[in-house]
Amino acid sequence: MTLLESDATTGTVWLLCPACGAIVYGKRYERTGRICPECDGHGALTADQRIAALLDPDSIRLLEVAETIADPLEFTDSKTYTDRLAQARAQTGMVDGFRCARGAIEGAGVVVAAMDFRFLGGSLGAAVGEAITTAAEAALADRVPLVIVSASGGARMQEGIIALMQMAKTSQALRALDDAGILTVSIVTDPTYGGVAASYATSTDIIIAEPRARLGFAGPRVISQTIGQTLPPGFQTAEFLVEHGIVDMICHRSALRERLARLLAMAADRGRRIPSAQPNPPVVSDPAAVSARDPWASVRTARELGRPTTLDYFTTAFEEFVELHGDRMSADCPAMITGLARLDGVPVVVMGTQKGHSAEELNRRNFGMPSPAGYRKSARVLRLAAKLGLPVVTLVDTAGAYPGIAAEEQGQAVAIAESLKLLAGLPVPIIAVITGEGGSGGALALAVADRVLVLENAWYSVISPEGCASILWKDSAAAPRAAEALRVDSTSLLRLGVADAVIPEPAGGAHRDRAAAALNLRGALRHTLIGFGPLAAPELLAQRHNRFRAFGTIRPTIEENR
Repeated sequence: MTLLESDATTGTVWLLCPACGAIVYGKRYERTGRICPECDGHGALTADQRIAALLDPDSIRLLEVAETIADPLEFTDSKTYTDRLAQARAQTGMVDGFRCARGAIEGAGVVVAAMDFRFLGGSLGAAVGEAITTAAEAALADRVPLVIVSASGGARMQEGIIALMQMAKTSQALRALDDAGILTVSIVTDPTYGGVAASYATSTDIIIAEPRARLGFAGPRVISQTIGQTLPPGFQTAEFLVEHGIVDMICHRSALRERLARLLAMAADRGRRIPSAQPNPPVVSDPAAVSARDPWASVRTARELGRPTTLDYFTTAFEEFVELHGDRMSADCPAMITGLARLDGVPVVVMGTQKGHSAEELNRRNFGMPSPAGYRKSARVLRLAAKLGLPVVTLVDTAGAYPGIAAEEQGQAVAIAESLKLLAGLPVPIIAVITGEGGSGGALALAVADRVLVLENAWYSVISPEGCASILWKDSAAAPRAAEALRVDSTSLLRLGVADAVIPEPAGGAHRDRAAAALNLRGALRHTLIGFGPLAAPELLAQRHNRFRAFGTIRPTIEENR
């Protein structure tokens, strides 16, 4: 904000918003957390304001940071670096461009490190690197999450190679938190560039950006001067970054504290267990207790447009759901939904394929067929589950992986193969549910699990009935015959041992009563999660290995074992 007019007599201050040009009353601007009431532009906050806005007031304890070399190169341009530091300190009242504190957010312990752009453009020098590292070490010692608020133009040129080394130093500190299973969160504010963007601002478990915040390695001026490219509108903004899979979410400043509180509470509640078992769980695990089904009727019911989608289930079968976006490489596949959720208070990692209820949504989400970016996104969140020790629930409803040219160019087969291998070795319980269609490797990429459940009218197969009919019968009209031959229905899957249990659906199918379908799914997941008990990772992995090792082998009879 630019000061437009100030009346010393009345204390009235008027500011000019640089984004929209609106004239804003100063006191109102401060009351709203420096957000323009006309355009919703998020103005810069000081490090102290960040700390005060995020932490519970009575919990704040500032961290002491060790003194660093003030002028390692004895650098001089138009003035000495020493003079620049002295000027920045006089203007801001800070030793350098950071503030670190222990505290709590809604009672959940946390360490916060906040950068201050006023101090030499929030540049990363030895003092800032030491502060971020100290904050990470404090989080490690306390075993509480670390939240980093970034605002920077990049590495501090006046400290040369010493500034560059801070990227490695801070990354090393964050790696220690990864190894210890401690949650890390980055809050990206405008602007965040260069060495900060390429180290701790983007190497955390979760990246949250304020609206329109800019983030990138090379700034627009550097790109223009170096290679002469014309940048597209909105380039490097938070909205651009979500679309391209770099950040998990955009969060308005007014909602940021509440969002952090939810994430921190989930991390704090890891290891929590569902309190009690259900007397009559809504699952059928005995093959003798399920009746024969018409496979083709199951296929048709599974494709009903009104059938609950993954998002429907995440928002109704679970008490809480926070979606995480992006593969951190290139895209946010809309056909794959990932996030954190709670089931009876137990934090879980959830993911699944998403179709839709309208032609527009089906088209936008590739009809629930994930791209390589979708499988890379799920893999990223699976690794987060392993780090935090959270159970995983996957919901599968896809005709298969997206078969387009771009998908092949981006390594669709490799993405699926990596997902299969990752799931095989994930050291936490995995429950997969086939909720609709389970088409080939695209479905299996989310279903290498300890327990596989199938909704009553779902189907699961190596190929779609139509595809099989076209290849083997040379006639797609033979799809019903192919469905029967492939045994794609839930009853057959239970009898073949592919499914551990069938989840009954409301009469006529899940699309007839979505609320009841969600209730059944919730009960089935609750029952299955309780069944894992306090299982150690080696035993869990051994059981998972044995489960899939047995498929296709001839199992000895009881008589042969005697």
